[in-house]
Amino acid sequence: MSNELLVLHALRCVGSTGTARVASFTGLSESDVESELIDLAVAGLVTHHKGFGGWALTDAGKAADAERITAELERGGARPALKEAFDGFLVLNPELLDLCTAWQIRSVDGVTTVNDHGDTAYDDRVLGLFVDFHERALVVIAALAAAVPRFGRYEARLGEALARARAGELEYVADSIASFHTVWAELHEDLLATLGIQRWGG
Repeated sequence: MSNELLVLHALRCVGSTGTARVASFTGLSESDVESELIDLAVAGLVTHHKGFGGWALTDAGKAADAERITAELERGGARPALKEAFDGFLVLNPELLDLCTAWQIRSVDGVTTVNDHGDTAYDDRVLGLFVDFHERALVVIAALAAAVPRFGRYEARLGEALARARAGELEYVADSIASFHTVWAELHEDLLATLGIQRWGG
């Protein structure tokens, strides 16, 4: 996948955003992202809204990304294998959402409260569950990457987020643009966009 298509597809998956989020999604430097965005803007595929979310796809950009991503999928005859691997993703997805809830909210003496991360034993238990989840997620990502190789980059992104969280950078669980939860959500959107599935039905 070209850098141009990487940047175009990033905006399709994450929505209106700034260069930092696109760089996190694509693995490109912010300067390279900005250069691609300018070229895409000249081509009429993206637009920039000052103070309102940053860069976003135009209607032409959405159509161009959909056409190119579909061509990528159909060219290798990968749709059946990717759809099968997506089914495996959907089995894990509710568990990830539950884990994120457990990380952010907990019960103390029968009262539900925001987790202030003062109880390291509790946090360690939840992080242990994330580790177990990650091991099973890697099996699904391997199947996704076998169908469409670019999905393999999510392995490193999720692994880095989990490693940083376990090293004490707790925002990498669910509270940064490179957090485990954010990367997983981007993977979900990427799969939906690639397969042409509307989030609410379709």
